[in-house]
Amino acid sequence: MRPRIPALAVCLLLAATSQSVARDGAYVACDNGLRCFKAPCPSTTVRDLATGKMWKGTSPDIGGLSEADQRRIRETDALYYGRLVLRGHIVRQAKGPSALVVTGIERKAKPAERRHCPKG
Repeated sequence: MRPRIPALAVCLLLAATSQSVARDGAYVACDNGLRCFKAPCPSTTVRDLATGKMWKGTSPDIGGLSEADQRRIRETDALYYGRLVLRGHIVRQAKGPSALVVTGIERKAKPAERRHCPKG
């Protein structure tokens, strides 16, 4: 006899999956001019392109990307000048700054999307 998954469990699983997908958004991350002497350093500001909300002192996490995407971000100074639109989600941490967990690169950022970033 095959075990059956209760309908409620299936609904909860689908709801949790759709919430995690829904929270991924488009962000531009760039330097905010702050400097520090000890990590974590709050020198990056992340802007949600859908809402315009900004998170100052957010650490971008690109560790889950392919090596090629990580190299593209480093070579374009995307996290300093905001040159790329990144796909991901914000994770609030109990201690320390929030993190932008980057799940992909969407495209090059438009000038209006980089308006809060240093020129470069």
